[in-house]
Amino acid sequence: MKLNLRSLEAFRETMLSGSATAAAARMGLTQPAVSRLIAQLEQDAGFELFYREKGRLTPTPEALMLYEDVDLAFGGLERIDTLVRDIASFNAGALRIVAPPSLSEGVLSSILTRFLGRFPKVRVTIDSRSTETAKMMVANRTADCGFAKLPLNRGDISTELLSSSETVCVMLKDNPLARHPVLTPELLRDEPLVLLGYGTWSRRQIDDAFKARGVRPDVKLETHTVGSACAFAGKGLGVAIVNELMARNFLRDDTVMRVFQPRILHEYVFMTSALAPMNRLAAALLEDAKAYFAQWPAEAP
Repeated sequence: MKLNLRSLEAFRETMLSGSATAAAARMGLTQPAVSRLIAQLEQDAGFELFYREKGRLTPTPEALMLYEDVDLAFGGLERIDTLVRDIASFNAGALRIVAPPSLSEGVLSSILTRFLGRFPKVRVTIDSRSTETAKMMVANRTADCGFAKLPLNRGDISTELLSSSETVCVMLKDNPLARHPVLTPELLRDEPLVLLGYGTWSRRQIDDAFKARGVRPDVKLETHTVGSACAFAGKGLGVAIVNELMARNFLRDDTVMRVFQPRILHEYVFMTSALAPMNRLAAALLEDAKAYFAQWPAEAP
């Protein structure tokens, strides 16, 4: 026996409202149509659901037994309907992101403020992992999306370029080098430097720039985040050579940025798995990220 869902709905509405006429109004049907649906349900079930007396419907004991479970089932369907509408309008869901710590502490906070302002009921998780682990998480869809710096060199990741920023020098305003709009390895000769950890792509580019000019950098301090590099520069421990995009979030009133040459660009991308379509929440985040970078650096703190 397979019961008709529309007949069960007519039964439920009749039980709730007390008459087939009222049930018909709630369902957008005629009273005879509701009566036919109930009669069909009785035929399929094999027992009567209502006593019919002078045009009135009185539930049978069997109807009372059935009604509780029918009402619970339709309550579940209504919750599913609400959930579907919430998901469609981004009022529910979760988004897992991987991003470098420096990006999470600065630019990403601005992007997510915009995103969560649009979709306040979405839950966001941010993972800060090594570059290789982040790429693996996005490729195998452990994470929905991520932010990373080129080059990636992976065919299982799709990317969208978000920004391209210069390499800059951050130092105290009273540093004599601050009078130069552009700083070169020659000008930085014998100047204590604060650089990001050895072995990264950008660090190799910086080392190569000094080597090409025949200058040996005086590396005073090595660290692993742009924020800490700028903080050390702000204490007068040296000139930090860092990514402009990140550095803008860590400038203070007593520090300044100057462009470093030869030019070293930092290109950041939004990445998703190339093995599946981008999900709707990730696509919405990408939209907000593009909007942010379209205004950068005007929107940067």
